[in-house]
Amino acid sequence: MPHTAIEAQVEDGGSASKPQRIIKLSKTTDDSDKKGTNKRVKDIEICVPIVYGTIAFYLGRKASESQSHKWTVYVRGATNEDLGAVIKHVVFQLHPSFNNPTRIVEAPPFELSECGWGEFEIGISIFFHSDVCDKHLDLYHMLKLYPEDESGPQSTKKPVVMESYNEIVFPDPSECFFARVQNHPAVVVPRMPAGFSLPVLAPVENTNEEGRGDTKDHPLSQWFLNFSEADELLKLASARQQVGIA
Repeated sequence: MPHTAIEAQVEDGGSASKPQRIIKLSKTTDDSDKKGTNKRVKDIEICVPIVYGTIAFYLGRKASESQSHKWTVYVRGATNEDLGAVIKHVVFQLHPSFNNPTRIVEAPPFELSECGWGEFEIGISIFFHSDVCDKHLDLYHMLKLYPEDESGPQSTKKPVVMESYNEIVFPDPSECFFARVQNHPAVVVPRMPAGFSLPVLAPVENTNEEGRGDTKDHPLSQWFLNFSEADELLKLASARQQVGIA
């Protein structure tokens, strides 16, 4: 079943505190689990707050009948941190009228930009590293080009922003995944269980060697919404790690 989320729309930057959708993804037991090569940490849950959405700018005098807006669709960390430690790649399914409508982004930041004139539903499939989850997550997002209040000419300076907030929860994570995100600023991790020793980690497959994978200094970051749930969740997790409480 595809997962959907409650969406928030604003015409420019701002904050959002919307009811979130919590999605639990459990990894199926495979041969590596049975042989103990990918041991799991029982009774533990790892939470990854994410945001996905679109930002669309009207092109004004540069607009044509077929290209009236420039827009970007993306999946980002809820606090703009790099998600490459969790996500392997993202597939964006655009309208069939686009050339190569199935677009694969294999390294963070997970985004693509296009120009067009129509609104349509974008399919977003998130694939995780093999030690995170063997299931992928299907999401759907409606591209919005026009503000709700259409009185007067559309601004070329203030974009139409539509974003959704989700918390992806991974129960009983693998030891490798648990160790890799122990102090990751984008991931909510409980205190390390007593007697648990961190395994030697191999580098993740899609490390972005060409640049940063976070979106803190992204050209569009001034328009990103601030989801207070993510801020509170990650600050609490960080405090728990520092003082060593469960």
